[in-house]
Amino acid sequence: MAIKNQVKTAVLLALLTALLLWIGSFFGKAGLIFAAIFVGMMNIGSYWFSDKIVLWMYRAKEAKQSEYPKLYKIVREVAKLSNLPMPKVYVIPTNSPNAFATGRNPKNAAVAATEGILNILNEEELSGVIAHEFAHIKNRDILISTVAGTIAGIISYISNMFMWSAMFSERDDNRGGNAISLLILAIITPIIASIIQLAISRSREYLADENGAKTVKDGNSLADALEKIDKNIGINPMRFGNQATAHLFISNPFKNTGFLSLFLTHPPTKERTKRLREMKFK
Repeated sequence: MAIKNQVKTAVLLALLTALLLWIGSFFGKAGLIFAAIFVGMMNIGSYWFSDKIVLWMYRAKEAKQSEYPKLYKIVREVAKLSNLPMPKVYVIPTNSPNAFATGRNPKNAAVAATEGILNILNEEELSGVIAHEFAHIKNRDILISTVAGTIAGIISYISNMFMWSAMFSERDDNRGGNAISLLILAIITPIIASIIQLAISRSREYLADENGAKTVKDGNSLADALEKIDKNIGINPMRFGNQATAHLFISNPFKNTGFLSLFLTHPPTKERTKRLREMKFK
């Protein structure tokens, strides 16, 4: 699993390189050189700093043990059960219930929980959620997930720049072709971002559910937690962040309706809870 995810990470970074170099070629030699420099910086940044970018994006603050003793207690217990180092613990200031793990590897991992999830889950349910996140850490999902989210976010940002450039390009014969090219890129780039996002197999959520339940020897509590999270997200979705990073969370934090429903990042909650409730433990 770890080697497979490392290969996927390398492939995603290669795709980013090819995409940005292709975009730069639309603007001549200078554009290609600029794209080469930019993509080099982004490849390094995605590997070393994508976790910090995602935590900043969601306004996560490192939690103080004195303020969140229950959360620290659960994270410490699950870390011991998972035979993994104690990660950094963050809290996201929103009532929308959710959680995610991020980082380059188990030694440089972080677990983030929203204020909302701390308010609605009991200790057993929260343990199941944290165990799910530790499963992602142990399976080395966190690097590829974080890098993919960062890449998709960059591509979405670039597409917005293209759209505005196309809108304000001069409409004369010499520049009309360039404006059309920009519009085409503005349409194509978010589609590519979605494809990169979906490169993260939804099967990893089933695996993390299974492994997390086995860690705490309780599938029902995680199933209960997922049902509570799903219900409350419908009422109180995440109101900041980026759709491109939705796959990082234990449950999609945004409301997916219309066209966006075609790009679901998580398996249906009913199917996940069904599998969890059918698990048997000795």
